[in-house]
This record gives sequence, C-alpha cells and structure tokens, in this order.
Amino acid sequence: MTDYIGGMNKHPNEYLNNAVMTASPEQLQLMLYDGAIRFARQGIEGLNAKDYEKTYNGFSRAQKIVLELINALNYDIDRDMCSRMAGLYSFIYRKLVEASAQRDASIAGEAVKLLEYQRETWVMLLDKLREERAAAEPAGNAARGAWASDQEDTVDTCYGTLSVQG
Repeated sequence: MTDYIGGMNKHPNEYLNNAVMTASPEQLQLMLYDGAIRFARQGIEGLNAKDYEKTYNGFSRAQKIVLELINALNYDIDRDMCSRMAGLYSFIYRKLVEASAQRDASIAGEAVKLLEYQRETWVMLLDKLREERAAAEPAGNAARGAWASDQEDTVDTCYGTLSVQG
C-alpha cells in the first residue's frame, strides 16, 4: 500500500478527507496538480509494463482531475486568464486521452511536463504571496506565524471551489 504523508497509510481515505477539508483553496489547487501528475505517471508506468488496466485507471483519474481544474475556473474574476488556462488544461486533457488511445508514453510525458510546470508556477506564486503577506503584516501580527496567515488568507485568482474526489 502507498505510504501517505507521515506514514499515515492505515486509513488513507480518512487522511485524505481530513487533508481536503482543512486545506485552503491554494492548497487544494496544489493537491489537484499533485494528483494529476501522480495518476498520469501511473498511466505511464502501466504502459511501460503493458498493464493496460493500470494504464486506464491512471489516465482516467488524471483526466478527471484535469476536468476538475477546468471546471474550477472562475471567469468572473479574470475572463482572459481563465480562457487561457482552460485552453492549456484542455490541451493536457487531450494529450492524456491520446496517450491512452495510442498507448504512447511519450505523449503522456508531454502532459506530465506541462502539469509539473503548472505546479512549479503555482508553488512560486504561493511563495511570493506568502512573502508579500509577511512584509505587509504589522510587527504585532508577525508573532502569529506563517501558519495562521496561510490558513486565513486566500489567493485572489481565477480559481473557484475545488474537489479532489476521484
């Protein structure tokens, strides 16, 4: 069985449910990227091992997460940015479908690279926002620590509510 953070693999569904329910919208977005990357890699592993059930399961779950990324876009905040993101996510989705249909790991690798790039960009954005919040925080509030700040603040992006259900 796969190890979960902190070795908590006894009740993975409880752990995941708790992680999702207590995560900020920013953390949920990161979890979606992580899940899409993980499942796409599982699909690639299945292709390499000629285990087509594993391939199907991995790519299907990655595709569902990418669809969730598309559905979570909030066009009311920034229509242009969301349109570009929807185009990128649609491209990634098509690559995953194509890789599965053609049984071509290199095509799926393209999708994984794009997802990894998006994840890295998202992490850099979160780090920058954390730094800006820390710099803007009055000296008296600095004692609260970064954890409290992360839990209370949200990123103003084009993302709405998210779900990590597979």
